Amino acid sequence: MKKLILGVGMVVVAMTTIAFTSENKDKVPQVVKNAFAKKFPTAKKVEWEKENETEWEAEFKMNNVEYSANFLANGTWQETEHEMKTNDVTQNILSSLKSNFPGYEIEEVEISETSKGSFYEFEIEKGKIEMEVTLDSSGTIIKKQMEEEEDKD
Repeated sequence: MKKLILGVGMVVVAMTTIAFTSENKDKVPQVVKNAFAKKFPTAKKVEWEKENETEWEAEFKMNNVEYSANFLANGTWQETEHEMKTNDVTQNILSSLKSNFPGYEIEEVEISETSKGSFYEFEIEKGKIEMEVTLDSSGTIIKKQMEEEEDKD
């Protein structure tokens, strides 16, 4: 009997999640969809999610690269991000990162493009210390933030 109740409960949770996701997809404002299609006409496999009260995020593929782009509810583009390989980061950015954070290893790199320019977002690690660091295209540190250590049990 317990297995039956647990199984029914799991089905209800799954159906609620699917219904909520489908409901959100339908609520993406048409002006947002139009702005997205104009900015990214070759995008494939677009999935929408409400980022917060005023912003929508699209996750999609273009040229075999996974991207995310954020738009305000009125269709105004805010930001586009995608992961990149460390080897593709320009030398001046890497030099700045390495001189400001000696001994840290790069775990992940993303490039963020906004109306204010391009920014490189690094997740770096040294021993148990994890940080998220943002540099502008000239190599200036814009933001640095310690990451919460995840339990690895």
